[in-house]
Amino acid sequence: MRAIHITSTGGPEAVELVEIPVPHANGGVLVKVEAAGVAFPELLQSRGRYQIQPPLPFVPGAEFAGVVAEAPADSGFKPGDRVAAIAMGGGFAEYAVAPVNQTFPLPDSVSFEAGASFMFNYGTSYFALVTRGRLAAGETVLVHGASGGIGTSAIHIAKAFGAGRVIAVTSTEEKGAVALAAGADEFVLAEGFKDAVLEQGGVDIVVDPVGGDRFTDSLRCLKPEGRLLVIGFTSGDIPDVKVNRLLLNNISVVGVGWGAYEMGHPGTMREQYQAMLPHFADGSLAPVAGPSFDLADAAAAMGALDRREVTGKITLRV
Repeated sequence: MRAIHITSTGGPEAVELVEIPVPHANGGVLVKVEAAGVAFPELLQSRGRYQIQPPLPFVPGAEFAGVVAEAPADSGFKPGDRVAAIAMGGGFAEYAVAPVNQTFPLPDSVSFEAGASFMFNYGTSYFALVTRGRLAAGETVLVHGASGGIGTSAIHIAKAFGAGRVIAVTSTEEKGAVALAAGADEFVLAEGFKDAVLEQGGVDIVVDPVGGDRFTDSLRCLKPEGRLLVIGFTSGDIPDVKVNRLLLNNISVVGVGWGAYEMGHPGTMREQYQAMLPHFADGSLAPVAGPSFDLADAAAAMGALDRREVTGKITLRV
């Protein structure tokens, strides 16, 4: 089968299209991949900077969708079923294996591209806002990086699960328009966002996949008992916390380790998927589509993500 290999840690341009054997299911679900999602973990892996870094060479790709080719008899799946899946890797290939607990039925109303764009971002945002952030009805949510895959999913999840208002933070007016189209009530530009937010009385929750120099100003935006949800560091810089800021207003900085939580609590992803499935099937949770690339152009897809050239979720056609 055709597959993408990360053969060195030289970045996106160093990935290669190769021919390798079809993997054995080994108790998992073997999926004939139709589409794979491209996200920051793959980009970080191409540089050797992700917390999960298999020995070289390896096939990246944690999120994919397709048709079941082989499944255990007691899995609830059979050959021909449409599925979306999350795995530790292997999705940038014509066939990939996912654990049974991390394989999800894909409604007929949902495309393979949407299936490959859903669980990584929406599962993270659900875990962040609902599980870790304890989102309550009517609360105001601020979303950084609001035009990207995590950002738009956070807007959708916040709206679907009771937020009263969602404020998007974007770097440009054009990206602000994307956030509004995703359902944000308004957007503010990243430069000077704190003052704009405080003029409106602050927020209850901040969703932060960016980190860097926005972090302290995000803390300042929180109302008493507010929560800042730490999802990632796409800026490349990991901020420090001055804990006296937490004490003064009884605010919290909350870590969001979605994948790590599943490792200690198997089956959590499936529960989250079931909670989101009605909204996914009826289109109210609909991933914002970014560009789609052929499998052979994985380097270009990862490069576009690296340069922040796109909005929405990038996918590979397999």
